[in-house]
Amino acid sequence: MIKIEAAILIIIGILLFELIVLIHEGGHFVAAKLSGVRVNEFALGMGPKIVGFKKGETQYNLRLFPIGGFCAMEGEDESSDDECAFGNKPVWKRIIIVAAGAVMNIILGFVMMLILLAPNKYFASNIVAVFADNATSSQQLQVGDEITSINGYGIKTSTDLSFALSTAKSNKLDISVIRDGQKIDYTGVTLPTVKKDDKDILMLDFKVKAIENNLGTLLSQTFLSTISTVKMVWASLIGLVTGRFGFNEVSGPVGMTSAISQATATGLKSSFWDGLSNLVYVMMIITINLGVVNLLPLPALDGGRLIFLIIEAIRRKPIDPKYEGVVHAAGMVLLLAFMVIVSIKDVIQLIV
Repeated sequence: MIKIEAAILIIIGILLFELIVLIHEGGHFVAAKLSGVRVNEFALGMGPKIVGFKKGETQYNLRLFPIGGFCAMEGEDESSDDECAFGNKPVWKRIIIVAAGAVMNIILGFVMMLILLAPNKYFASNIVAVFADNATSSQQLQVGDEITSINGYGIKTSTDLSFALSTAKSNKLDISVIRDGQKIDYTGVTLPTVKKDDKDILMLDFKVKAIENNLGTLLSQTFLSTISTVKMVWASLIGLVTGRFGFNEVSGPVGMTSAISQATATGLKSSFWDGLSNLVYVMMIITINLGVVNLLPLPALDGGRLIFLIIEAIRRKPIDPKYEGVVHAAGMVLLLAFMVIVSIKDVIQLIV
């Protein structure tokens, strides 16, 4: 029975991944259509075409490999005399078209977060409710304190709280709280640790106040938790660049597949719905990751294209497409090389 449930979750996982791609490319597609840009092909999947049809000016295709998709616009990467070409539209419209994919991924993350939070009777807050016996943090913190930052990382939700603890370098923390309307900063607040996989994991020695689930709190917690996830992704990227996190903590498609499998397998030990919930949670992280990473100002990514468009808007003159094409092509080569290296690392970690 477990094998059947696992197979169902694998199929759901593939469909959710394609949903993430569909939402991303669909964002580009809808923005392009609304801006009067001709879309030559809209494809879900990569590789050989399985099935397709043409409606109006656009060819819609389902392709063999469920690993991506694309929205091919007229005049996107080359010059065109067509008045409906991407390159012939005002720069502000092109900025909206390019940014729409990543924005839609973050919106999808919001919807997934809403689905995950909706069944909960209560939500965890960032307010101290009660201390455990012999709690070391009670030497500085008090019941009713609203935690606003840990080691400089802003705290609004339980997601922020968990991330701040998981990335702390020691069990002595700098914690800021709001108490009776006043901000108070503490240094050296001590929390207990437990051993897990030869690592010291920080644990809270107090419980936080529960927030009752109603329409208002559900929407506010969904919004705040989505923002917290975006912030977590951004902080992780900065940590990689600054060396705070090592290369071993970077995952490509192989690593993500492994993480999805582990999360769903762990959930299945309890029930199918726990496995499904874990799967949706991981996919929520992935879609927000895709949205944030795509907006980075790097060649071959949407963020890189946005930089060129912003420069064009400032100087009121486009950069020579030849030079822009070279930059994006070089960026794509480097990106693919990086993904290959990360995938090899993921495979080695799975084998060893």
